[in-house]
Amino acid sequence: MMNTPTLASCMIDSVESDTIGQEDFSVIRRSLHAWPEIGFEEINTSQLIAEKLRSWGIEVHCGIGGTGVVGVIHGRDGGKRIGLRADMDALKIEEDNQFAHRSRNPGKMHACGHDGHVAMLLSAAKTLAASRNFYGKVNLIFQPAEEGGSGAEAMIADGLFDRFPCDAIFALHNWPGLKTGDFATCPGPIMASCNEFRIRITGKGTHAALPHLGNDPIFAATQIVSGLQAVITRNKRPIDNAVLSITQLQAGTSFNVIPDTASIGGTVRTFSDKVLDMIEARMRSISILTAEAHGCRAEFDFIRQSGATINDEVQTELAGKVMRKVAGAGNVDTQVEPTMGAEDFSTMLRLVPGCYAFIGNGNGEHRASGHGLGSASLHNASYDFNDALIPLGSRYWVALAEEFCSQEK
Repeated sequence: MMNTPTLASCMIDSVESDTIGQEDFSVIRRSLHAWPEIGFEEINTSQLIAEKLRSWGIEVHCGIGGTGVVGVIHGRDGGKRIGLRADMDALKIEEDNQFAHRSRNPGKMHACGHDGHVAMLLSAAKTLAASRNFYGKVNLIFQPAEEGGSGAEAMIADGLFDRFPCDAIFALHNWPGLKTGDFATCPGPIMASCNEFRIRITGKGTHAALPHLGNDPIFAATQIVSGLQAVITRNKRPIDNAVLSITQLQAGTSFNVIPDTASIGGTVRTFSDKVLDMIEARMRSISILTAEAHGCRAEFDFIRQSGATINDEVQTELAGKVMRKVAGAGNVDTQVEPTMGAEDFSTMLRLVPGCYAFIGNGNGEHRASGHGLGSASLHNASYDFNDALIPLGSRYWVALAEEFCSQEK
């Protein structure tokens, strides 16, 4: 009987590559790039991951938190249990690149390098499964919906740490602008919380030539926008870190009509829940009272999407030790400046101690001919993951698992 190829294997076969020899994880990475899937839709991505893990004799569990996959590698008896996490979802971006492995799914693109994160962890999985040179267990966590979909929370709610207990957990993210192959991390906060706010102002529309007959929601909105900046400059302590960015201001459809409504949207980022509580309370008060002062009404919504990513000091020290071992001391920064970007790995770190780290993706010099003319930064239509990181990232995961699991429980 002829074997019917799976869609996952077809994904790999359909991508051109000039590499041959051993199982080439850059081919896997480029196939994932060519067929990106957004949060909770990573069906083929999950299938590909599961097929590869099973082929190496790894215990596989699928459908965790929707489309999440967990592979369990059993080492020698005793030892600890370590979690290694890779995110696997793409973004809703139309790719500008024209090279062979460009996205084949319109409006979707691996513009954050999650395709590379999967490839690095798969490569490590194969090595660890072959050697099993460690005590305890390695839990390989392939997470869906990191990009604003709360995939980490979904996996946890589906029993991730009950079914696959971890004594510590680690994640690695590529970082454009950091020299190719360098590592960077820090103890304590490394990424901020991500929070969205929406403000809807309702007034009374009227003819633009007769503003006194209405209550202008646009004017009220502009006063609210100005007032919100005072939260950062006058209510927050100068030594506390926080960003309040207004990214949306929408109202009206005609030049000669004052509309009934206006809306404001944006994001708040902090490293501290206490600071975040204060900012939310002040924003709510300013929005509602300012609208009232101008004869309007404001509805204020504040959505806490993910908390700050806070590294455990002990596990960060261990991660730094392993980084220096695989990359050299001169290529490791264990006191990197935190970023106000966000990461839902923070949800896992609130339950299990661990370390989130960066691996340098360079400045775009690695991109194949045919790349877009835009920036090589994350969430950019011209971005592409640097395949040179795959063996280094894999060595880091393997060395980290072996070092951690060699410790006494």
